[in-house]
Amino acid sequence: MARRETHTPDPAEARAARAYHTRCRTRFRLACLGFALAFVLIGGRLVSLGLAEKGPGRSGAYDISTTIHRPDILDRNGQLLATDVRGATLYADPKRILDADEVVNGVASVLPNINKAKLRKQLSGRGRFVRIARELAPRQQQRVHDLGIPGLGFIQEYRRFYPVGGTASHVVGLVDVDNRGLGGIEKFIDNNPQLTMMNPQTESGGETVAVSLDVGVQHVLREELKNAMTLYEAKAASGIIMDVNTGEVVALASLPDFDPHRRGEALDKNRINRIGFGVYEMGSVFKAITVAGVLDSGLANVNSIYDATSPIYFGRFSISDFHGKRRPLTVEEAFIYSSNIASAKMAMDMGVPAHRAFLKKLGLLDPVVTELGPSAAPIIPKRWKKLNTMTIAFGHGLSVTPLQLATATVPLVNGGLAVPPTFLPRTREEALAVSTRVLKPGTSSAVVKLMRENVLRGSGKRANAEGYRVGGKTGTAEKVVNGRYARHSLLNSFLSVFPTDDPQYVVLVTLDEPQRVEATNYNSTAGVNAAPTVGKVVARIAPILGVTPKLGETASRFDAKRSATY
Repeated sequence: MARRETHTPDPAEARAARAYHTRCRTRFRLACLGFALAFVLIGGRLVSLGLAEKGPGRSGAYDISTTIHRPDILDRNGQLLATDVRGATLYADPKRILDADEVVNGVASVLPNINKAKLRKQLSGRGRFVRIARELAPRQQQRVHDLGIPGLGFIQEYRRFYPVGGTASHVVGLVDVDNRGLGGIEKFIDNNPQLTMMNPQTESGGETVAVSLDVGVQHVLREELKNAMTLYEAKAASGIIMDVNTGEVVALASLPDFDPHRRGEALDKNRINRIGFGVYEMGSVFKAITVAGVLDSGLANVNSIYDATSPIYFGRFSISDFHGKRRPLTVEEAFIYSSNIASAKMAMDMGVPAHRAFLKKLGLLDPVVTELGPSAAPIIPKRWKKLNTMTIAFGHGLSVTPLQLATATVPLVNGGLAVPPTFLPRTREEALAVSTRVLKPGTSSAVVKLMRENVLRGSGKRANAEGYRVGGKTGTAEKVVNGRYARHSLLNSFLSVFPTDDPQYVVLVTLDEPQRVEATNYNSTAGVNAAPTVGKVVARIAPILGVTPKLGETASRFDAKRSATY
């Protein structure tokens, strides 16, 4: 008979096994406790959301936001241009809907533009969330609440509000339904979040971004452009005001503009920012550029003579003067009488390469880059020959944006320094650090005097604002229609600077296709519409900008003071 063997457990192994089982039980209990706590926290949060405090007209409106919170935008003086407000989004929970038709018809009674068929289909789905409408007005939210329909609720989201409406819409820009920037400074903020670190906070601790606009000046410019469109029956108008020492854009308006609360308007091609994104042949305002070029090169001075007795013939083309004097003219006379012939000869004295290089140095051959992005590209002749140089001298054959022209004018009047334009506040010291000398100081001084003389004695007389020493140049350019210049389809402009004894601001105004009206004795040139518009603008904005009037100062006293500068 076989002997059966027995095994006696080792006491140490037994203790180890018991310890192992104890640790396993402890870990299991801790895991269960952790899961239980997690479910408690989640359940508690859901209950707190479901029982969130309900204000007047807010049926189950959760105090959360699914949209981006944006900083306030302020003008240079702290005036509010854009801010966030709370807006309600209406949604439905299909699982709580008792009668889909009741929901559809009830919502449609408050929001008649709702797509009833689409909503009915969405409510039949398996999801728990159907967004019905965003950005409800408080009255609409209250009316939906009063329907008392189960399954409807509200979520509070951020909604952008623009206190000045469309007054500064082309600069401030707008946002999409999720509060993300679509254009203007709004888009610039999204691309440069560090901006908010350089600006003071609101009283409640909110972030802000300041821009260079002065909303008072902006309002005046927009209003006068609107008045000019009505008076002269123009199809559009635009204007820009720049600080010649800092490059700050103090005001920019382009009409028709858009209401940033109505996003669809911004897509209308007739509402584009014509200052930065419209490209035009600007006409005789370019003569200020031509005169600056020939004076700065040393090839002429203000008393140099150019023969404007007869037209210039170039192949099958001819260049003549609109109101020709038919005699030799000094540079000063050529500017005041707006001679195309003399201007073409000045440019040819410079020569094609030097003339083109001068325009490039002033930034007229490249887009201007600002916080709003690059401006539209200029339209440059593919083959730049002598005829191109002659016609560009008086503003035909080269198309630029008004922003380019205003930027190029800054060194013509501030002593010769090219200053990059900006829509953000900038000190003179900061501007000097990014400036480049492109003209001799004497050239700038001479151009300013010529612009003043043109207002005193030339085509710019109607721009004279008593006491504010306005200088400027008119431009009446025929637009190209079906490949040909149209005599009765004009783009008129007035390029100005004030005060001419201490230049501080450039003002450029354009009127698109002004008509021959009784107010202008049925004339349509820039001298009778664009020039007086600038005069009205300057008379109203100068006090806002702190420019002191000098009433009773005569032209002869002005001439005496300026004669020593060139």
